Amino acid sequence: MLNTRLVTWTLGIWTSITFVVCVIYGLVTPQSLHMSALLEQVLPAFKWLTWWGFLLGLVESFLYGAYAGLVFCPVYNFLYRRSNAK
Repeated sequence: MLNTRLVTWTLGIWTSITFVVCVIYGLVTPQSLHMSALLEQVLPAFKWLTWWGFLLGLVESFLYGAYAGLVFCPVYNFLYRRSNAK
């Protein structure tokens, strides 16, 4: 059984760290290798290289991860209980 709160926080923090890594990657690589176009398509209202865009992207990334944890854990726990009931 998975702890929903723990997995939700873990995935939220993980996606936030991944977002920061993507932004740093975009700052140290040439324009042709940037992830900025993908980030702008995936994260609503995100704009590359603005403080507001960075903070918004960080929050949206966390929320995407938290959503994944909130959906994944109950499904996993349900299937785990069902498979062990046999």
